[in-house]
Amino acid sequence: MLEKEEAERTRRLARKVQDFREQKQQNKSRREFDLWDPNQLWKGFPGLHSNNDPYCGLASMQCFSGEDLEKATCLRMQQEQFRCSLEKQIQERQQARIDEMYIDDLHDKLRLAMETRAAQLAKLEESCRISMRCAMANANKAQAAEMAEQRCHEYRREQEANLKEIQNQIKSDLLSEKPQVTQYSGAPCPVLPHRWKGMTAEQRAVIRKAQEAQRHEKEAQRQAEQARDAEWESQAKCLAQAAMELEEQERELCAEFRRGLGSFNQQLASEQRAHQNYLNSIIYTNQYPHLRA
Repeated sequence: MLEKEEAERTRRLARKVQDFREQKQQNKSRREFDLWDPNQLWKGFPGLHSNNDPYCGLASMQCFSGEDLEKATCLRMQQEQFRCSLEKQIQERQQARIDEMYIDDLHDKLRLAMETRAAQLAKLEESCRISMRCAMANANKAQAAEMAEQRCHEYRREQEANLKEIQNQIKSDLLSEKPQVTQYSGAPCPVLPHRWKGMTAEQRAVIRKAQEAQRHEKEAQRQAEQARDAEWESQAKCLAQAAMELEEQERELCAEFRRGLGSFNQQLASEQRAHQNYLNSIIYTNQYPHLRA
């Protein structure tokens, strides 16, 4: 408890000392403060009152650190310049807004004029299209009527021509049954082809007779060919039979030859065996019959 009171008393005393120093012992209240005052040169009155003094050159300048004797004038000039620049910007912005509004107005007027012109052109085009359609329809109707009339004229003319042709055919010798109209003695051919009406009964009989003769002749030729073919077949059969007989004889001869050859080979083999036995038993043993006797 005593320690706390002592500490509190010491703290109050130190605070009072500090307050006294701050209030009564400042640097400005000292006697030697004017000797080491950092603003002493700034507080002194300069010998140069303006920058336009003709008696002071560059070497007569006394203060160099930020000295500006015409600061107020410069500030006024800067403020005036800033005000002019601001007014100019405001005017330019207002003029730009006015120009933009004017351009928008012009665009609106131009768009309205273009739309009006487009509507007028559309109406004019529609009227022209309607006029062209009407004119084309009238022209088509006139052309159709003209073509119909032309077809009627052509039909009547064709009917008249057909009627005249029928009458001429009826009255002419073309449809008649007279055979005399097809004959003309002065022509290279005694029969006129464009007037020929067909053959007569006598002509047809002659043709049938000739056809019958040709048929008999054809039948005789066919029978002769059949006989010739039969003869060829019989000869072929005979030749085949003779060939078979020759083959049979050849086979018999070959068999007989093989049998004779076999007996000859057997005889030859027996003779060779006898000769070999003779050689083995007498010649190769040095025993001869006359010596043995």
